Amino acid sequence: MSILCIGEALIDMICTDRGVRLADGVHFLKKPGGAPTNVAAAVAALGGQVKLATKVGTDPFGDHLVEVLNSFGVDTTHVRRDPGCFTTFAFVSLMEDGERDFYFNRGADGQLRPDEVLEISLQDISIVHFGSATAFLPGPLQASYLELLNRVRLEGKMVSFDPNYRHLLYRDDVPAFIQQALHFIMHCDFFKVSDEEAMLLTGKSSLQEAAEALRHSTAATFTITLGKDGTLLSVGAEQHIIPSIPVEPVDTTGAGDAFVGAVLHQLAAQAEHGFEMPDLNDWKQIVSKANRAGARTCAYLGAMEAFRHLNKDILD
Repeated sequence: MSILCIGEALIDMICTDRGVRLADGVHFLKKPGGAPTNVAAAVAALGGQVKLATKVGTDPFGDHLVEVLNSFGVDTTHVRRDPGCFTTFAFVSLMEDGERDFYFNRGADGQLRPDEVLEISLQDISIVHFGSATAFLPGPLQASYLELLNRVRLEGKMVSFDPNYRHLLYRDDVPAFIQQALHFIMHCDFFKVSDEEAMLLTGKSSLQEAAEALRHSTAATFTITLGKDGTLLSVGAEQHIIPSIPVEPVDTTGAGDAFVGAVLHQLAAQAEHGFEMPDLNDWKQIVSKANRAGARTCAYLGAMEAFRHLNKDILD
């Protein structure tokens, strides 16, 4: 059985001239990205079968994204090429005060239409993962998410969700993001949030209050990632902290996506033998192994480069 990830595929253009505005930057580093794209690459790197549904341009940057995905073994059948749109870009520069100068140049990723999503066969799909960094922005992709969610629920597939909140994308309309994210949380089987996202979505000021609020708002199993302090796992009425794997971080980019990819790969492997939601002890093992994948990712610079150091042995 395979996993289907849906959402943005884009190019991150990272300014390597530290402490300058984008307007003054001269040197930029091109990195393939997009949260669901990262998750798909991580699943494939760990030995899983995964497909990605997204849209990129017919430009060289779209070529690059498809080539990178193919190099990992991701099924790119549903990566559509749009000759009328350029591939999406995110430009980022880290200022001296720690703030980010950010410019988002949205292109093809937001144009994935509901009718195109309806053409995807779910026959061999056991899990559909929604990674929403750009999907809750207005446009066809937003409608496609809702269309696919409704279809997946009707067909009895497992739903995974990661809100991937980015303040620089939603700073002018945070309530809309929260409303849409809570809808998915109410209709998924598993979701992952960071501690900051948990408090944002619930309006609570402490982690424990946020975890309790989420537990009462959904029947889903969920995790709250806490960095070096571990991962909070919530299964039914039970909540436990699963320890992190000690690591000297080089770059944390993509660690959360590697974590999600590792969780989904393990769940899909169980589905091969007739899927039932894991019990608490199984979930503890799943999350512990996923923490290993996240830690391994932190040891390398750049998400895709880090994923080349993931393999199935990490989950043994």
